[in-house]
Amino acid sequence: MATVQEQNGFSGKEVRVWCDGCYDMVHFGHANSLRQAKALGHKLIVGIHNDEDITKNKGPPVFTQEERYKMVRGIKWVDEVVEDAPYVTTLETLDKNGCDFCVHGDDITLTADGVDTYHLVKTAQRYKEVSRTAGVSTTDLVGRMLLLTKNHLQQGDKEYEVGKDGSSQLGQDHTARSPWTGCSQFLPTTQKIIQFSDGKPPKPTDKIVYVAGAFDLFHVGHLDFLEKAKSHGDYLIVGLHTDPVVNQYKGGNYPIMNLHERVLSVLACKYVNEVVIGAPYSVTADLMEHFNVSLVCHGQTHIACDVGNIDPYAIPKQMGKFQLLDSGNSITTEDIVDRIIRHRIEFEQRNTKKEKKEIEVYEAMQKVKLAQKSG
Repeated sequence: MATVQEQNGFSGKEVRVWCDGCYDMVHFGHANSLRQAKALGHKLIVGIHNDEDITKNKGPPVFTQEERYKMVRGIKWVDEVVEDAPYVTTLETLDKNGCDFCVHGDDITLTADGVDTYHLVKTAQRYKEVSRTAGVSTTDLVGRMLLLTKNHLQQGDKEYEVGKDGSSQLGQDHTARSPWTGCSQFLPTTQKIIQFSDGKPPKPTDKIVYVAGAFDLFHVGHLDFLEKAKSHGDYLIVGLHTDPVVNQYKGGNYPIMNLHERVLSVLACKYVNEVVIGAPYSVTADLMEHFNVSLVCHGQTHIACDVGNIDPYAIPKQMGKFQLLDSGNSITTEDIVDRIIRHRIEFEQRNTKKEKKEIEVYEAMQKVKLAQKSG
């Protein structure tokens, strides 16, 4: 059976695939797009726009360019990162980086002047599309933080409900008018988890490291911590707490991302080998034995006691298998939320402007399609 590369006419040579973008607040939607792009070739090269170009064309990014460069380098499917990539993708950019074609999602990206940023590579037929990941966008995540919504934490018979209430001006609900910015509830499947998972068990000789937490709004602080934890062993397992448990020790509308979303975000990290979905808050002897854990690590963030005022790391501490780590990065999820809230007006204006442009282009595209059908 022919490989994907052979089916695309690139048999016998290394196929270099180009993707580019802002990659602000990198989430599993970005990672899934990059995963699909990597499958079309052998090497994936990702260009990332600088802060100045993003501010000019979309509005201020949440993360700095240095943070965004680091985050994309941490995604398991990325082979190379090109910093300061031009906002409009040119043939010169592809050729300079030895790339055969460009890949983007089936949504549209526009400059401040309303120009399709991929019009040059599309005209040259060096452009391919992959499916956008339904149920997540940076706009949606920003909306959850600004509105302090809890719809993403639905339990029971409403847990997988597609429709959501919220603010259409932030494009984070089913009433948002833009076909691309509007966002439905993420629907998890086992297939998606399989696609993100390595599927490789540890070797008998591997030193297994275990860490646990919320890992909400996966960010550079998490990335640096996981890199540090992985350096203490060969195989890194991340335990993710359930939404009610996270809400119990963080309060408010935390976690911003629900358990299913957090699983994919963590699995996309190149330092992570396995994820425990709904891990117990207290690390138990059974868990240590089941996974053959050699070391349990925690960062510099506060450790809340479990029910009954119990230290959640009491067991690994008694076993002499616990270590506090300092990754050198003190950024937290709360810091990210604070950035958003401090710049609320700017982000609301950015999202409104983005939606308006997208609607105009979408309506123009629909008119062209109708004209082609009637012709």
